[in-house]
Amino acid sequence: MTRPATHIWRLLKWGRTLARHGALSGIERDFNTPPKLRRLVRIARFGARVPKVPAYAEAFQAIGPAAIKLGQALATRPDLVGEDAAHDLLRLQDRLPPLPFATIEAAIERGLGKPVAALFASIDPVAVGAASIAQVHRAVTTDGADVAIKVLRPGVTAEFAQALETYEWAAAHAETMGGELARLRPRLTIATFRQWTMRELDLRREAASASELAQAMVAEPGFRVPTVDWARTSRSVLTTAWVDGIKISDTEALDAAGLDRKALAARLVRGFLRQAIAEGFFHADMHQGNLFATRDGDLVAVDFGIMGRIDRRARRWLAEILFGLITGDYRRVAEIHFEAQYVPAHHNVAEFATALRSVGEPMRGLPVKDMSIGNMLDSLFSITRDFDMATQPHLLLLQKTMVMVEGVATMLDPDINMWEVSEPVVRSWLRDELGPEARLADRIVEDVRTLARLPELVRRIEARFPPPGGAPPTPPLADVGIVGGAGGGAWWRYALVAALAGTAGAVLALLLG
Repeated sequence: MTRPATHIWRLLKWGRTLARHGALSGIERDFNTPPKLRRLVRIARFGARVPKVPAYAEAFQAIGPAAIKLGQALATRPDLVGEDAAHDLLRLQDRLPPLPFATIEAAIERGLGKPVAALFASIDPVAVGAASIAQVHRAVTTDGADVAIKVLRPGVTAEFAQALETYEWAAAHAETMGGELARLRPRLTIATFRQWTMRELDLRREAASASELAQAMVAEPGFRVPTVDWARTSRSVLTTAWVDGIKISDTEALDAAGLDRKALAARLVRGFLRQAIAEGFFHADMHQGNLFATRDGDLVAVDFGIMGRIDRRARRWLAEILFGLITGDYRRVAEIHFEAQYVPAHHNVAEFATALRSVGEPMRGLPVKDMSIGNMLDSLFSITRDFDMATQPHLLLLQKTMVMVEGVATMLDPDINMWEVSEPVVRSWLRDELGPEARLADRIVEDVRTLARLPELVRRIEARFPPPGGAPPTPPLADVGIVGGAGGGAWWRYALVAALAGTAGAVLALLLG
């Protein structure tokens, strides 16, 4: 177990680097910063030449690979680090000089347990991409398939484990300071960061994410995910089909290929909304470098290290919130926040609805092409402090991804109307989820499941409350009572239960068939 002195030394060393880039000035000036934390910041910056304009992204890059990933996570937390810092951290480019090919070749052999020649006919020694955790090479398998090989950097797992331990130690101590830090739940932030990191440090999990997303997106034409080569994939090596396409950021090449950028932008937005709202499992790192367009106009996503997941109930809330903001139904949006317990019950629904109106109405007065869902979500988070809203990491990750998707879509089509593209998808999903047919089907499923639990409930009651004189032999089914001991006339209750279950099942089959 790492000693506290080691954690403190690491934090002071990292803090010194942050201070030299001016990245601690906001914490020191914020009146919500606890005095203990403010004193630590002053110690870290003592004697440092602090620039007037903070350079948050450069500071995290200077600290190292684990800090780069942490900075990317903090970019989703404008409530924690501030709007300016979060916006600047979005610039973090997870790029490092590639390792020598001999080192990577040895890592491939260790990871797959076989000589490289037994699995690949050739591997390009020049990396097509190198990041803090892994680097990627193009290759051809012994079967003749073009593939991309992603290989973990040797030693990266141990490096991240050390950093995570210190992050967790620091977050736990910061949260005990109470006040604003307790509301912002830094421990939950680091727990989410650990979840991301563990996925990226085990390439089998990334492969599973790619496979799951590919299955979910079958219903979305024109949005593809590369196929995983499971025979050449392990914890430290991931092999997928090579994407022969144009980077989405290369607009000149897209135009030269005759691709419709407006259609690509709309496809990107619809694809993301299907993932987030309909499937509840979304690619949370859809920046320009992870998106390609094929010659036939398909959109292909790569790099599935950071994924988001939202359960069905939260997706309903999210869709209703988004639809309410689109249509101006602020009262309903406020009610959902209270129903979801995002806002504590002691606050007033009408007051919160007024605060939401102050966010939504200025946007609605703009020309449609200038309305930004991302900006509206940013403004929503700005009112969380006034209403004591606890941090919801899954929604923050979604917000960050939505802003990212909107930025890429706007780059492809500067005149895109995010409202027009989003509204049909959200409306259709809400109709399917909240319409009378869906409500009836949900009720029937719930009732059938309740009925199916009745026999087990009866057995538990009889075991807990046996009849006087000890438990008699188990009688035939026709002689067993539903809610008591033996009873000769209780057989009809079982028949009624069976009939109800059969009827419910038949109705459900008709509805869903």
